Amino acid sequence: MAGSSEEQGGGRRVQPTWSPPAGSEPCKLRLYNSLTRSKDVFVPQNGRRVTWYCCGPTVYDASHMGHARSYISFDILRRVLRDYFKFDVFYCMNITDIDDKIIRRARQNHLFQRYRERRPHAARLLEDVRAALQPFSVRLSETTDPDKRQMLERTLQAARLAVEPLERALQASLNSEDVDSRAQVLLEEARDVLSDWLDSTCGSEVTDNSIFSELPRFWEDEFHRDMKALNVLPPDALTRVSEYVPEIVSFVQRIVDNGYGYVSNGSVYFDTVKFSSSEGHSYGKLVPEAVGDQKALHEGEGDLSVSADRLSEKHSPNDFALWKASKPGEPSWPCPWGKGRPGWHIECSAMAGTLLGASMDIHGGGFDLRFPHHDNELAQSEAHFENDCWVRYFLHTGHLTIAGCKMSKSLKNFVTIKEALKKHSARQLRLAFLMHAWKDTLDYSANTMESALQYERFMNEFFLNVKDVLRAPVDSAGQFEKWEEEEAGLNESFHSRKAAVHEALCDNVDTRTALEEMRALVGQCNLYMAARKAARRRPNRGLLGSVALYLTHMLKVFGAIEEESPLGFPVGGPGSSLNLESTVMPYLQALSEFREGVRKIARDKKVPEVLQLSDALRDDVLPELGVRLEDHEGLPTVVKLVDRETLLREREEKKRVEEERRRKKEEAARKKQEQEAAKLAKMRIPPRELFLSERDKYSRFDENGLPTHDADGKELSKGQAKKLRKLLEAQEKLHTEYLQMVQNGSAQ
Repeated sequence: MAGSSEEQGGGRRVQPTWSPPAGSEPCKLRLYNSLTRSKDVFVPQNGRRVTWYCCGPTVYDASHMGHARSYISFDILRRVLRDYFKFDVFYCMNITDIDDKIIRRARQNHLFQRYRERRPHAARLLEDVRAALQPFSVRLSETTDPDKRQMLERTLQAARLAVEPLERALQASLNSEDVDSRAQVLLEEARDVLSDWLDSTCGSEVTDNSIFSELPRFWEDEFHRDMKALNVLPPDALTRVSEYVPEIVSFVQRIVDNGYGYVSNGSVYFDTVKFSSSEGHSYGKLVPEAVGDQKALHEGEGDLSVSADRLSEKHSPNDFALWKASKPGEPSWPCPWGKGRPGWHIECSAMAGTLLGASMDIHGGGFDLRFPHHDNELAQSEAHFENDCWVRYFLHTGHLTIAGCKMSKSLKNFVTIKEALKKHSARQLRLAFLMHAWKDTLDYSANTMESALQYERFMNEFFLNVKDVLRAPVDSAGQFEKWEEEEAGLNESFHSRKAAVHEALCDNVDTRTALEEMRALVGQCNLYMAARKAARRRPNRGLLGSVALYLTHMLKVFGAIEEESPLGFPVGGPGSSLNLESTVMPYLQALSEFREGVRKIARDKKVPEVLQLSDALRDDVLPELGVRLEDHEGLPTVVKLVDRETLLREREEKKRVEEERRRKKEEAARKKQEQEAAKLAKMRIPPRELFLSERDKYSRFDENGLPTHDADGKELSKGQAKKLRKLLEAQEKLHTEYLQMVQNGSAQ
């Protein structure tokens, strides 16, 4: 064979040219940006570093499911960016502890407590409640919002109903114990009415700033407890308005110095006209169509800040307060413009600006904060920094409804986080949120939660089955098994499902689609395991282990696995899952094998009592300890550690199903017995007597008992006669059969 040209020429053989694979363009993370109302490619300003500010709660009452909607959703987004896309996220959140709602609530609580401590006598209490009912009734008549009106009506009605028993007790001169008891009832029922009245008459007397800090501090502690219970990560930095007043004053001063703010009667307002007319600035970036909505603007200013004198201080109705001159009965801090307090919108701008600088990557908040709060934040911050990019991506979580209705105390569907956690676990609530798009409305309802519970059960059963496969004893070499066509197909599906999950998360962190892809992957694994079980073959432990580890990792990324569980959902209480499973499982496995051996002997020796004891161990004893045994014909018993409450529910459901099956069986037997008795009764009737009892239908009969005339004496038609003759012939057969049964002795 002739050599190559290199060989013939004495040259050396060289490597051929290498061509790199064409590859494919990786999908990029896109987030729905409220600034553009579209999904934009996410590009942080500084490499992998992401600066993020989230609007926190105004702490004056219990946290509710509306808060959960926002903070669980942002926790999921934060975890995905940090743990899946591997961004270096710095997450900052504020606590609003200075606010019109807080001031009024704190003042009312203080005044009511002081009133209670003075122990007014019954007659005085009645007089005060009557005085308080008058302005409260006026407030009710002026309220147009239907939900608020309904709530006020209920409050007013409760107070009026509590007045009457005390009035009767005083008129009847009942003993002091009865009078005091009824007075206490009135004091509690009329609390809101009295608090409003006390605030309007004595509110200006409250001057101690500490009174206004106790209430928010209490509810802030409760909020943090709720977030921990929901497995929401704490922020990297938390800012309280009360701790940033000097920074807020400086921030406002800079806006004034830049020409976008003005002082009026000790308050400072943002000049929206000046800002909008300045080159490079735009007011109402998020919701331009809402600019000029006075109702929304007034709600943004707060109840204590929309009096006629305050509104008259503005150059334009669209201007908003940066700093509010404090009235008597309001907390205050010194500043260049006199004693006052921060406006609502300015707090976020100043605190975020202090920590994150002139431009942040992400700002988050609830959908209802877009206007005026976030639009005002943008305007005043860009006025301060003289830029047009204070926020690069604005993310807003969707609303939450309760069984299709707006959540409202007046509708009695107001659900606190603590109440929700009494019904469902933090994981179940999070799964419900994961199964919906974070930017859309989520309906918190029985159907929503049932879907989450089903998903949890479905995934948990898969993890338990894989754990059982992985526990099967095998030597070091035996853990690596030959891959057949089924394993290759499942592995290909595994990788395609992973790619689909990745694409879903790139698409605005679409956890709903991601969870569905994960569910589909588990479904394919279940089919594979079922086929192996039917063939009496163990499934490939390495492949199933890889799938289970991937799913565990993704659920950890989503925050649905709270602890460091190596595979699947943790077992037992917080912090106990690793020790519990690794400690008890060898003993449970030994018990299971011993039980299986005893059962085999009992079956061979035909000892039913031992088999019954074995079943009782499986059905009654072990579920109380959180252990499930699953017996499979021809295969080893499967041992699963499951939450005790779950097993007890399963046991009760099994009993219910068995009881329902027994009841249906008894009902079917009863009906069959009744049908047989009815048939036998009919068989006993001699053919000649079949129609004789129907004198209301027929008046004359022939010698065989066949009707010939109807009740009116009219002769029956040929068709009617033919039909009756067929019935008579059928009865003749039945009666003959009956007589045969009597002769044989089988008739009862």
